[in-house]
Amino acid sequence: MRVVIINKSDSQGGAAVVSLRLVHALCDNGVEAHLLVVDRRTDDPRVVSVASPVADKVVFLTERAQIFLHNGFSRENLFKADTARFGRDLSSHPLVRQADVVVLAWINQGMLSLRSIDRICATGKPVVWVMHDMWNCTGLCHHAYDCRRYKDKCGTCRYLRSRSRLDLSRFTLLRKKALYDAHPNLSFVAVSNWLAFRCRESYLMESSRMEIIPNAFPVDDFLCDRQPDDSWGVRPGSKVLVIGAARLDDPVKGFDQLIAIMRHIATSKPQLASRLHLLLYGAIRNEALLRDIAIPYTFIGPVNGTDRLNDIYRHADVVLSTSRYETLPGTLIEGQASGCVPVTFGNGGQPDIVDHLRTGYIADYLSPESFAEGIEWAIDAPITRHDLHEEVRGLFSANNVAHAFISLFTRLTKK
Repeated sequence: MRVVIINKSDSQGGAAVVSLRLVHALCDNGVEAHLLVVDRRTDDPRVVSVASPVADKVVFLTERAQIFLHNGFSRENLFKADTARFGRDLSSHPLVRQADVVVLAWINQGMLSLRSIDRICATGKPVVWVMHDMWNCTGLCHHAYDCRRYKDKCGTCRYLRSRSRLDLSRFTLLRKKALYDAHPNLSFVAVSNWLAFRCRESYLMESSRMEIIPNAFPVDDFLCDRQPDDSWGVRPGSKVLVIGAARLDDPVKGFDQLIAIMRHIATSKPQLASRLHLLLYGAIRNEALLRDIAIPYTFIGPVNGTDRLNDIYRHADVVLSTSRYETLPGTLIEGQASGCVPVTFGNGGQPDIVDHLRTGYIADYLSPESFAEGIEWAIDAPITRHDLHEEVRGLFSANNVAHAFISLFTRLTKK
């Protein structure tokens, strides 16, 4: 079987990382798989670039210009919306022509247009669109947050500062609807149950063919034995919490919630606070925010590479996620693969990872008090680090995810 996956990049962004990981997992299981990108940053032989950096920039800027014209010339949300109005026609690319199945991943910002996707679908091959966020079920946005207009054809879009129901979000949504309805060979994969639910309640995708297959993670590369408290100034015997993100103070990641949780613990649970130490990794634009953390902490900074991440998690007991929304939070999977008990809010794909009060704790949404209770439960949770590792290994290992995709591809090619 030959499979080609199309994604904007081979390394920039979560979809790029998991798409390349899936390529290798498919190859390990006997599938001839390649990744087509416009932003190639690795020398991986399985990655093929389809455009020069200059050509990519032209298409990218053309689409940004269109959005800029429609949002009142505001830069505020310029990169939070995509139209897929401009992109490349890859329907005649050799890897697409030779493929038994074409997989679309994150194709925005000038990678593919809806018209070029239409042409790929018109080849008659099975086309599987792996959704990493909500863009497929909305007009423009990658995450609707508390907006529910995607249930009824969008319009009046916040990202356009629009007051009209007949704005660019409505027109883009209708173009997507026409594409989806025209091609019975187009199927979708949601990476979490939460994302699948959002898609099924949307006007666009209520009748779409959809599977739920999670992202693949290199679970077997994570060791789970606890390392001694001899790093980062941690007091021996402390219970170590860890939280990380590409950018810690991205509003979606809930850094304000983290501060509120630690303040609640310090004031209302001083005995618990005396047992804790917090590790934070990732970039942060405003380091002054760190001074508001009310328990002992260590800021590690940006981290790259599985080995470095694993080393941090192995020095911790509990992994936290205070995000307001997450499609499928990789930090929880990586932390649990390293033996940490996860504590999180549940507005997203977290319940696909965490079995409440068995393998972790799902706190009441945006409740510092409930989250603090979760931390108190987690530091003495009756589960071994090895059992936590094995739990996510069964759910998210690259090999298991590859088998799920191969099963889907086999069914589609036999139709």
